Amino acid sequence: MRISTKGRYALRMLVDLSEYQNDGFIALKDIAKRQDISKKYLEQIVPVLNKSHILQTNRGFQGGYRLAVSPSKVTVGDVLRLTEGSLSPLACIDDENNIECKRRDDCATLFVWQGLKDTIDEYLDGITLQDILDHKRESYSNDYVI
Repeated sequence: MRISTKGRYALRMLVDLSEYQNDGFIALKDIAKRQDISKKYLEQIVPVLNKSHILQTNRGFQGGYRLAVSPSKVTVGDVLRLTEGSLSPLACIDDENNIECKRRDDCATLFVWQGLKDTIDEYLDGITLQDILDHKRESYSNDYVI
């Protein structure tokens, strides 16, 4: 499984919005500049995030984007599922009952792939945008020079 640029950039955009959430609506150009991401690329990501109700949009003067929910309510797993689709290592794991696979009854390795999916889901669903902010702040607070 590989995470695409779209998934990584969406996560960076949401972390940026989390960090500046007290500043009101943030212009896409400001996020693009801070994150060193093309504004055009971010414009392609915004509709996906808008549909999920993670973002709030304001048009016109003072327009931009902000989180519609608390950073503690959005997990990395949520963001990646929106941008990547499934996080399953194999297509047959996506199917809840595994009915598409002709070998489902004889698959000796199915439990391996299901375990991998469960581990990925548990890990990514256990990290919120707030956790990322806290980790970033902690890293900066430990980086001082006298």
